[in-house]
Amino acid sequence: MRTTVTLDADVQRLLKDAEHRTGRPFKQVLNDAVRAGLGRGSARAPAFRQQVFSLGRSRVDLTKATALAGELEDHDAIARTLRKPRR
Repeated sequence: MRTTVTLDADVQRLLKDAEHRTGRPFKQVLNDAVRAGLGRGSARAPAFRQQVFSLGRSRVDLTKATALAGELEDHDAIARTLRKPRR
């Protein structure tokens, strides 16, 4: 099949370098590059599996963790307010 393709200058330079380096015709270098680029995404990667471990029962009761975090945040805000220099 014949077609017209506009190549960016850097792509053309890479193809020409490969043509000179390998001694193959430009057409073959271009076709191989297109095949390699398009074929790369076709192989499906294996599904990611996260290995999990049981850490046992929690040693700390976290039912009031949000309240404790809020309280600590309040204390920090008060401390910052008291440290601010007055004008």
